[in-house]
Amino acid sequence: MSYFFILLIAILSIIFLLEMRHSLRRSNMNSHLIEKYRDDLQNKELLEEIYAYCQHDYKLRRVIQKHNITYDDIEKIYQKLLLWGNFHKGRRFVPITSFLYVCTLNYLGQHKNDDAKELTMKCMNYLHI
Repeated sequence: MSYFFILLIAILSIIFLLEMRHSLRRSNMNSHLIEKYRDDLQNKELLEEIYAYCQHDYKLRRVIQKHNITYDDIEKIYQKLLLWGNFHKGRRFVPITSFLYVCTLNYLGQHKNDDAKELTMKCMNYLHI
């Protein structure tokens, strides 16, 4: 019986460490993109990096495939978010950060044709801004 609990704790610890690693990578990418493109928000390389990260991340890739989000969709949504969410709060910047979280990317994929203000406000709520 005690071996079962030790094994369970070991498995849960590994899952926790893997999720923390994933979270730290996402946070580092978010900070990197915000700092790199802070003064160049219309740079196409920013959108290419966001799309590449979404394709590389196993959680985000599923959302991209589920909603058939293309590079053009990313660009269109980014411009909408930039219109109403062009401000920084801490380590968050809505037009970039919204693409790096599963819940916000899922929402953006479902509502990619919605109004810019509505998209931005929903993402701000998700990100607690």
